[in-house]
Amino acid sequence: MSLVTKIGIIGASHVGAHVANALLYQGLASELYISDKETDLCRAQVNDLQDAMSFYPHTCRVIECDDRYEELAGCDVIVNAAGHVAAAAKDRDGELMVTPDEVKTFVPRIMAAGFQGVWVSVSNPNDVVAEAIWQESGHYDWRRVIGSGTTLDSSRFQHALSDATGYDPQCINSWMLGEHGFSEFACWSHVSFGCLTPEEVEKQAGLSFDRDDLEDKARRGGYITMKGKHCTEYSISNGTVKIVKAIVHDTKIITPVSTKIDDVYGEGGIWASLPCVIGKDGVERVFVPELSDTEIEKWHKTCGHIRGNVEKLGWLKTF
Repeated sequence: MSLVTKIGIIGASHVGAHVANALLYQGLASELYISDKETDLCRAQVNDLQDAMSFYPHTCRVIECDDRYEELAGCDVIVNAAGHVAAAAKDRDGELMVTPDEVKTFVPRIMAAGFQGVWVSVSNPNDVVAEAIWQESGHYDWRRVIGSGTTLDSSRFQHALSDATGYDPQCINSWMLGEHGFSEFACWSHVSFGCLTPEEVEKQAGLSFDRDDLEDKARRGGYITMKGKHCTEYSISNGTVKIVKAIVHDTKIITPVSTKIDDVYGEGGIWASLPCVIGKDGVERVFVPELSDTEIEKWHKTCGHIRGNVEKLGWLKTF
């Protein structure tokens, strides 16, 4: 990365604005390019961030781009947060017929202007939108097109397990895999509390895990938030910034993100979440965990759901 770190955000509503704020609080950007086709909203968010600049750890130039997407071409990372949150009131598939089409309006223009950075897409349905970015980019290096995927859902799984045990979520290793949506599944075969398996914790702490209930809380936890305030903000923005930080600082974190799947337990031709090493070049390695027979069945189901969404669109092609 250059000494001047340039980060772009497309979509300046709830999620995009919180991503911008979190980036500035962590001092990750030297220049922040904010884009939204609603000019008044874009100007308002840029002005608010500039008003807050003296409270951040260091000064950052915040540039209002509106729908002049070509101005983002020099960014190291672009976060796609363009969405229609009202359409996702019941599930993330609600945005299927609107959000992927948004990609057509800005990805070709940014790529034609010479973009060579990394895409990090937050918009839903996350796996389909990530694939749409890749295809509309002219099959840009797939490692540089990342969906935030189940990084957030895995945090929700930690939340559920922390509530069930009283243990700090930071000592709990627990991941959701597959779709960022209702077909995702908990990878129980790889859950750990410190170095302990769930079975060891149950035996030694006198606990009993309702695995189906905890998995469902991770899967549907976001809709508790949606019901009360009609959007999610803090969790998804911080999950996204975790990914961006790994790119900017080349930290090589391992986190589940939506990436190009190629013959994973017989599945391919889609984007879905698996454990990935994230560094300056985007997805630097994809790991395939050894899943149980039950988890493999769930993997096939979630991949089938993602593939079905791609087919419903009609204009995306499986690869």
